[in-house]
Amino acid sequence: MPTDLSAEEITRSHRWHAIECNNIAWRLSELPNRTPPQDAEMLNAAYASAFHWDKVGTEVNAARAKMLVGHVLAALGHGALALTYARQSYVYLVSHDSPDWELAFAHAVLAHAASSAGETTLHQEHYTKAEQQGQAIADPEDKEIFFKTFNLVPKP
Repeated sequence: MPTDLSAEEITRSHRWHAIECNNIAWRLSELPNRTPPQDAEMLNAAYASAFHWDKVGTEVNAARAKMLVGHVLAALGHGALALTYARQSYVYLVSHDSPDWELAFAHAVLAHAASSAGETTLHQEHYTKAEQQGQAIADPEDKEIFFKTFNLVPKP
């Protein structure tokens, strides 16, 4: 496909779209009562973010994108697929030097996916770890953001 855009412009465009789609999906995931069109937009935005990060992002961007997709799929009740994405993200994030808020999110999303998939033991284990990690987040703003999402995860 011919294009007048430079490689730098294409990279910048992928990055912009990845961030925008990420923000749209997270914002929609936090709504208490989404409509079916909002659910569709949330899912499309999560996958689009992952697609764009796949083009220009780092491994951590990919892990975060998988976390988002897992979170969205869990919210929509697609448990088995949510668990696949959440586990991939979790494995990467806990095996690297991730910040406190990111580890809390990794546990929370895995708990949410496990709940959606009917995996009660896994749900309980990671819900408890997410809550503990969330309480340990040092930055008050990061903690507030985390608990906004964590409060959407069903309690065991």
